[in-house]
Amino acid sequence: MPEPRARAGRKPKKHRKSAAPAPAPKPARRWWLYPLAAAVVSYIAFQVYAPALHGPYVFDDTILPYHLPDFSNSLMVWISGVRPLLMFTYWANYQLSHDPFGFHVVNVLIHIANSFLIFLIVRRLLRPESALLLPAFAGAVFLLHPVQTESVSYIAGRSESLSVFFLLAAFAVFLYRRQTVVSWRVAIAVLLLFGAALTSKEHTLVLPVLLLLTDYYWNPGFSLDGIRRNWRLYAPIALGAAGGVVLVVEVLARAPSAGFSVKGITWYQYFFTECRAFFVYLRLFVFPVGQNLDWEFPVSHTILDRGAVFGFFAILLLVGAAIYYRRRYPLASYGFLVYILLMAPTSSFVPIKDPIAERRLYLPMIGLLLVVTAVLRHVHWDRRKMTASLCAVQVVLAVLTYRRNLLWANDVAVWEDAARKSPGKARVHFQLAHTYYTDGRCLDAVAQYAETARLQKPDYALLVDWGLACDCAGEPETAIAKLRQAAALHASAHVYSQIGMVYAKQSRWQEALDALARAQQLDPKLPYTYYYRGGVFAKTGNFAAAVSNYQRALALDPSLEPARQGLIYAEGQLHKPR
Repeated sequence: MPEPRARAGRKPKKHRKSAAPAPAPKPARRWWLYPLAAAVVSYIAFQVYAPALHGPYVFDDTILPYHLPDFSNSLMVWISGVRPLLMFTYWANYQLSHDPFGFHVVNVLIHIANSFLIFLIVRRLLRPESALLLPAFAGAVFLLHPVQTESVSYIAGRSESLSVFFLLAAFAVFLYRRQTVVSWRVAIAVLLLFGAALTSKEHTLVLPVLLLLTDYYWNPGFSLDGIRRNWRLYAPIALGAAGGVVLVVEVLARAPSAGFSVKGITWYQYFFTECRAFFVYLRLFVFPVGQNLDWEFPVSHTILDRGAVFGFFAILLLVGAAIYYRRRYPLASYGFLVYILLMAPTSSFVPIKDPIAERRLYLPMIGLLLVVTAVLRHVHWDRRKMTASLCAVQVVLAVLTYRRNLLWANDVAVWEDAARKSPGKARVHFQLAHTYYTDGRCLDAVAQYAETARLQKPDYALLVDWGLACDCAGEPETAIAKLRQAAALHASAHVYSQIGMVYAKQSRWQEALDALARAQQLDPKLPYTYYYRGGVFAKTGNFAAAVSNYQRALALDPSLEPARQGLIYAEGQLHKPR
């Protein structure tokens, strides 16, 4: 790709030819250093993320197919919805193992690949400087920065890292083209990678604008004529972007947590809120402390609410400065505008249920790294001092990331940390209660469900889980009361089967059978109804009826192992000599 455009009005100086000695032959390239460097970087990355490699499924992980035991193993079922390429990678992981470890390893490998692409991109944009120190520093910051943990240690965060991998790969192909005019080979490669990025996550729709911005900054004389000359790329990518817009609109129309139909916040309120969040992201990049899986960030309902107006004018001032100084400081100006551009899909006008999520900084970080690189290239230190200082920064980042991953090793620790930092957010307490319940800490779970109910009006899901926690904690009457409240909101086979289960544990056989009959009436295909009813009949000595119900449960769900064990016991008792 051509060099940055020269300042207007400046002509190159003419140099007189002189008899100069022939240049010394270049030393042979030590090709073996590259795989060695890759191995060292990979080793460091896996050491930093080691605590989280055996971490459990967390948060949205528990509602994705790889966590659901009865989900179809058919590839077409996995990839038939949105983000098919992302789901394909999950399906491939699932074929090898259902354990979270394999998913975590792939996430780290994708992150390593992304850091290498950051190195290549920064190195290209820094030319004619050929030193490796600053590009390596940028790649290492991307690799080791603690704010990246949510995109790497969180299995569902793969949507971020995988889509960014394809976007960065497309960007690198675009940057490393040999001529200003894009060839068919380059255009096809960029388009294929762009399609892969879009089918991994929709925010990568900004790639065409990124390419145009890059051509404007780094191609001398780039104009509308330049766009026409590169029609091989820009015409098809415009069509692809148009199709991507349609895809995004469809996704937002169906998504409960994003789009203009999100309850409780309008597009302009979200924009005012993001004017404040913008600087939280900058602070996390520069000073990464106080990280949180689930931020409690209040909404700015007007531009004057919570100082949003100051954030708005500060952003305008920064953008204006970047444009004004684009010729004097092209790399810093370009980097800041790239940051603004890449933040826009998630942090501008389209409402998202959560105003802040740390994984949203994963892609835009490249813009901030370019700004930092632009500053460092003007620091006049000797090479040893500069290298030592940059290595010290990496050590600090690695330690912070390792400590953050110690939390991701345990879902209880993650949610306890979030509850301390977001004490007024109901979802945090609900998730903490659920992790306590699955960890067997039933009394703690009951307390957290009660706190959730204090912060928000109890819904069906909360009441069902709260009731089961009460049953686990030895409070059956409270459990039945909560489950009946849930049934009043939504009469489902599941809730009545749980009511029957609690009654059965108290040997209240008729009440248990009545609840289970109601469950069967609502959904005759729920296997747990027949499993619980088989248990009631087995306890009351009606082994023939127990066998029949256990068999019905297994016919509906052959993987229901407790029903199989119950059937073996009931058949043994039925045929036992009297």
